[in-house]
Amino acid sequence: MTAARFDLGPRRRARRASLTPMIDVVFLLLVFFMLAARFGPEARLAMAAGAAGDAEWHGPPRLLDVAPDGLRLNGVPVAPDALAAALAPLIDAPGDPVVLRARDGVDLQRLVAAIEALQAAGHDNLLLVE
Repeated sequence: MTAARFDLGPRRRARRASLTPMIDVVFLLLVFFMLAARFGPEARLAMAAGAAGDAEWHGPPRLLDVAPDGLRLNGVPVAPDALAAALAPLIDAPGDPVVLRARDGVDLQRLVAAIEALQAAGHDNLLLVE
């Protein structure tokens, strides 16, 4: 038996790969990352830097402990909305410092909320200690 030879016509040139689908994917990724990115100003919290361990404290104590279960001003539990009223007798001048101490297990959001509450009450001189 002889093998039959089929003539399929003239040979076609190989087609080049189209770049259109790849460009579409790149633009979709670009749009996705632009929508997922955060554009806008980053929030910054102004904090005063403490001294190198040799600072001396003058005036009444203003230590605000930020704990997972709440706030304590000089060891006395205080509600966040009553913080400004509790600090009023301890403040001599508007620029008096308030010392914040984050206790073990407190999350950053609770500390930021306490800082924002103090700043809303007009206390801008905040010191964060360990």
